[in-house]
Amino acid sequence: MATAANTTAGAAKDGAPVATTAATSPAKTLSGIVKQVLSGDTVVIRASKGAPPPEKQITFSHVLAPKLARRPGAGGDETKDEAWAWESREFLRKKLIGQEVTFTFDKPANSNREYGFIWLGKDKETGENVVESIVREGLVTVRREGRPTPEQQTLIELEDQARAAGRGKWAQNCNALDKVRNIKWSHENPAHIVDVYGGKPVKAIIEHVRDGSTVRAFLLPDFHYITLMISGIRCPGVKLDADGKPDLSVKVPFADEARYYVETRLLQRDVEIRLESVNNSNFIGSILYPKGNIAESLLREGLAKCVDWSMAVMKTGADKLRAAERIAKEKRLRQWQDYQAKTPAFNSKEKDFTGTVIEVFNGDAVNVRLANGQVKKVFFSSIRPPRDQRAVVGTDGEEIVKAPPRGKNYRPLYEIPHMFDAREFLRKKLINKKVQCNLDYISPMRDNFPEKHCYTVLIGGQNVAEAMVAKGLATCVRYRQDDDQRSSAYDQLIAAEQQAIKGLKGLHAKKDNATLRVNDLTVDHSRIKVQYLPSWQRALRTESIVEFVASGSRLRIFIPKDSCLVTFLLAGISCPRSSRPALNGVPAQEGEPFGDEALTFTRERVLQRDVSVHIDTTDKAGSSVIGWLWTDQNVNLSVALVEEGLAEVHFSAEKSEYYRMLKSAEDRAKATKKNIWANYVEQVPEEKVVIEEEKDEKTPVERKVNYENVIVTEITESLTFFAQSVDNGPKLETLMAKLHADFQANPPIAGSYTPKRGDLVAAQFTFDNQWYRAKVERIQGTNASVLYIDYGNKETLPVSRLAALPPAFSSEKPHATEYVLALVTLPADNEDKEEALRAFSDDVLNHKVQLNVEMKVFGGPNLATLHDPTTKTDFGKQLVAEGLALVEKRRERKLKELLEQYRVAQEAALAAHLAIWKYGDITQDDAPEFR
Repeated sequence: MATAANTTAGAAKDGAPVATTAATSPAKTLSGIVKQVLSGDTVVIRASKGAPPPEKQITFSHVLAPKLARRPGAGGDETKDEAWAWESREFLRKKLIGQEVTFTFDKPANSNREYGFIWLGKDKETGENVVESIVREGLVTVRREGRPTPEQQTLIELEDQARAAGRGKWAQNCNALDKVRNIKWSHENPAHIVDVYGGKPVKAIIEHVRDGSTVRAFLLPDFHYITLMISGIRCPGVKLDADGKPDLSVKVPFADEARYYVETRLLQRDVEIRLESVNNSNFIGSILYPKGNIAESLLREGLAKCVDWSMAVMKTGADKLRAAERIAKEKRLRQWQDYQAKTPAFNSKEKDFTGTVIEVFNGDAVNVRLANGQVKKVFFSSIRPPRDQRAVVGTDGEEIVKAPPRGKNYRPLYEIPHMFDAREFLRKKLINKKVQCNLDYISPMRDNFPEKHCYTVLIGGQNVAEAMVAKGLATCVRYRQDDDQRSSAYDQLIAAEQQAIKGLKGLHAKKDNATLRVNDLTVDHSRIKVQYLPSWQRALRTESIVEFVASGSRLRIFIPKDSCLVTFLLAGISCPRSSRPALNGVPAQEGEPFGDEALTFTRERVLQRDVSVHIDTTDKAGSSVIGWLWTDQNVNLSVALVEEGLAEVHFSAEKSEYYRMLKSAEDRAKATKKNIWANYVEQVPEEKVVIEEEKDEKTPVERKVNYENVIVTEITESLTFFAQSVDNGPKLETLMAKLHADFQANPPIAGSYTPKRGDLVAAQFTFDNQWYRAKVERIQGTNASVLYIDYGNKETLPVSRLAALPPAFSSEKPHATEYVLALVTLPADNEDKEEALRAFSDDVLNHKVQLNVEMKVFGGPNLATLHDPTTKTDFGKQLVAEGLALVEKRRERKLKELLEQYRVAQEAALAAHLAIWKYGDITQDDAPEFR
């Protein structure tokens, strides 16, 4: 490989080579690959083989490059660049890094350096002489002392040509200060630098590779000199001695190989760096080179391992790092050569499934019902719910000392800070919603706890565990680095936790976490009648949460307004007793027929749902309250149980306003022989002839006048209208403000709600994108026609703009009531009809008027007249008087006098040939001869 050179070099006084006699040893010729350019006249060349291969530093013969700046602490004080130093270094770097070269070198007797020439390629006869090239560009100075050798003479001639052409440092009009870098060697506030670049890729040059996962680099064009720890990974590094200095005597497996792997791909290459965080004075970030993320390559080769703490700061790509590491594990490469997988194999049925959430357990698990009716308990992967603050927790999050036991009435849901918030978050988000469950691992049985199947649970594509952690309602489990039993989205969980800590949310808030004070009236019954019952009886409905279902008609409810837990019995029905398991020494009890079915029916409809109740009284012992309960779909649960044949009407219901509904439901259940009525035989009563007294048709009936101030909000094409009571205006405004605030704080997930005809829903009005109460009138494919019940207007919307109406807003009656304009009908002609509606709208729409109900109609809108509050003008009669509408033909005696006034007005309009009467009596068209 080596050949003799015709000339050799001696050493000048400063160590540079000069011509010597032939007695000097001949120069050697070798080939290799350029690893690094130290300056405009010095390079490091490595051999083509070996891992890592041997290296040689070569200084160019007969030339001197401007000196590069030196950072403080690197063997001396800080120095600045000499002019053109960076340009000469960059010229060589761009030309030589990673290239195969041929070079000659020799070492003068009185020098520690080796000097020589370099040619690109394998053949110096045909390859480009790099020393001559850099001289030709005017980026170095040729030494001219002593008697020049032929090679030196050639360089002198090239330099003279560069001077004459004004190239490089020989340029005439160039300011030398413009060719000196302003390097920022240190940074007082590294985090500010991260914020400045904002996570965007920054062009950089890698200057030094300390180990496989730590490098030094210049950020361009500002020349920030940084030490960068690669995000998400850690490579084997050099061991440190007792003084904290590298101990080179200790060989760490794969450390040299990892450093060599990075050097061959990154050292002095143009790369992009994405700064993501800081650790003390070091930066943390990702390095992107032409083949992708260097971290992925290192992981894929088994030269690095994932690190959770720095992976949490990554903006993107953490999942790719995990996947790359998994490949190395499966192939047992390098650091993973002894790896044994700890994760058990799962069958496809238990691994992934879709189901409906039916129950939430505190803050870390849910019950999910599958399509086949099977119920599975699903634990959230890699998170912990809020825990008892008396427990002693280690740095890894594990309890070192468990909390001492509490009393028998201890309720962790309410007494552990944020546990109730966590449960409520899950309850509102998941109950009765479809979720996708992906099995991550099975936690084995320990400490008398059974094994747990841990899943990543998704709703609408969102990871529920991640949402909890982001709100500070759960924390991440910390694992050993080699523990694979973790969430498939673990890195996202860690990142969410960091954001929650930064935002001081939930568990991470600095203020003391107070427990939820709950008045447990299931234990302390004495305050039910005295303190709470009167206000509950006065309330039309009270919003509640069903916490537990003991039987079909016995529940435990939580009333947030009063922060009370109380046992609640359904009024008006008698429900079969359900079976009870053996508990605390009490033997199991068999249930009555259909008792368990009634329990299941009630659980499926109200457990952990928002409901509204009206409490009538208490039981004899005063330990439970009795009342009526409406589900989140506004269904009376007592009536629903009776209709399903799972309860019968109790005699106490006879005095209730719901007795007729209960009796009708029971009759229907009996007729269809449902459940408890399966063997029911109807008894046929004896027929009784009842002779009704004939009413005296001559008895006078007076018209009642009771004006109510209203605002007309909508008018329909059939001359019906919707009106709001003026007295209820503030109440409506308060309701709307609360509804809008609730949906702004908890926006619904598009597509998570499937509306049905007749549902009371929240609908997003197209005009202002706000949410209002509405009733679904019709479903057509992906669209729904709705009636806004507080305003009377209708609209057809995509079902994605509908959402379940929170129970807190369903109990209040509609604020807009529909009426029929009494005694008036529209003309048959469409143009005349439009003119009448236009005139009526001008008079009353969005105006404050007085309304009088003239006649109540069973099963339909009441008949009403509208009057001007000041002039007392009857707007219906005015339409007739102006010839825009006709008088309706009616026979009700109490309307006789008013109807006569309308007929007189119509006769006057006809006589004056007004509007529809312009060409005479249009009612004559109804005569037989015109049919």
